[in-house]
Amino acid sequence: QVQLVESGGGLVQAGGSLRLSCAASGRTVTSIDMAWFRQAPGEERELVASIKRWNISSRYYADSTKGRFTISRDNAKNTVYLQMNSLQSEDTAVYYCAAGEANIGYSYWGQGTQVTVSS
Repeated sequence: QVQLVESGGGLVQAGGSLRLSCAASGRTVTSIDMAWFRQAPGEERELVASIKRWNISSRYYADSTKGRFTISRDNAKNTVYLQMNSLQSEDTAVYYCAAGEANIGYSYWGQGTQVTVSS
């Protein structure tokens, strides 16, 4: 079993930055694919960014977040981060950390953290 705990969400003005953290337990972040998803009210959950277990340089970003968001991990802290810069109102959503097999699906999910961007 993998447990994921997100933190770092909050209210920020447009143009501002936030860093989300996802602390993992039960597996190391180097042994499992990790990702961030988000879900806005009335919208489907979408993949924001992901990072592969074997290749830290293999990262995916949604078109809407490229150049603004950065996914990274700290192996010593067993934590994955999502640095979000130049935030826009459209980034307002609940952000979820996920872990699993990127090619099959993510089996483990955190509880979510709210990010609200005011314009």
